[in-house]
Amino acid sequence: MQPVRWGIIGTAAIALEKVIPAMSRAEGLEVVAIASRDADKAQAAASRLGLKRSYGSYDAILADPDIEAVYIPLPNHLHVEWAIRAAEAGKDVLCEKPLALDVGELNRLIDCRDRTGRLIQEAVMIQAHRQWDETLGIVASGEIGEVRAVTGVFTEINLDPRSIVNNAAIGGGALYDLGVYPIAAARLVFGAEPERVFAVSAFDPDFGVDRLTSAILSFPRARHATLMVSTQLALRHHVEIFGTRKSLSLSNPFNPTPDDLCRIQLDDGSKLAGAAAETRLVAPADQYRLQAERFSAAVRSGRSLPIELEWSLGTMRVIDAIQRSVKSGIAEPL
Repeated sequence: MQPVRWGIIGTAAIALEKVIPAMSRAEGLEVVAIASRDADKAQAAASRLGLKRSYGSYDAILADPDIEAVYIPLPNHLHVEWAIRAAEAGKDVLCEKPLALDVGELNRLIDCRDRTGRLIQEAVMIQAHRQWDETLGIVASGEIGEVRAVTGVFTEINLDPRSIVNNAAIGGGALYDLGVYPIAAARLVFGAEPERVFAVSAFDPDFGVDRLTSAILSFPRARHATLMVSTQLALRHHVEIFGTRKSLSLSNPFNPTPDDLCRIQLDDGSKLAGAAAETRLVAPADQYRLQAERFSAAVRSGRSLPIELEWSLGTMRVIDAIQRSVKSGIAEPL
């Protein structure tokens, strides 16, 4: 079977440092070209990564008949525009998160997918990692009892005024940049959508973006999820799942490197300070490579995608509700 031929639209750091190197190690695909609005930057990236072709415009890479699928790591406000252009050009699309900035935009992508028949997926790479397969298997087995609460934290420090994360005009801020991850964790664990959300944000006085957002998500059957995301707090990635028999903790749920040995900790609380906790190890995995392989397999086989747009629509509804709650000061329904 011929490998799926990929093009990259944009030269963002995540593409150059993580995604393209991972794709170069993947099976069933080949990255053949990269595009930038700066031809020199595209050429430099292609030379650095050993790619065959580079383009000085995004439209030029879409016009390349040899490219079957594209990966889009552009700033958030450009995701929908270029995903639609790519699909209309006959390309399948893997696009960075958040896939859109509101529910209306995401519905435009769903309409585009249905109209063009192309595959469009949000790059929520954590769902390709084995630690989440293992975690959801433990939850489904009933080992930790009935799960009634989930907490998710994703914080880091980014004070760079040139960073797109600190530009409110193009979809910056902690919620857009990091919120997808703990929202996904809660929805995966509960296998359901929240009914209402209460949230608060703190905004950077210079950048105008939310530098800290916290939210409580109320799920059916009196289950709760809490999340905290920040672009100006010390680095922390953590998820904890609370069951009626045990709690389950993931110390690096969102961004393990391909060499990280992930740890799932189970604690029945019989001893203080986690003295009775059991640790289960999960073999290292390259979640970016697995994501690209699974998407490419769907392109070749015609099977459904690992993450459909309807899943991303659920995430966007939560983000919209969080933003409404921040403005209104009350709990908002989805």
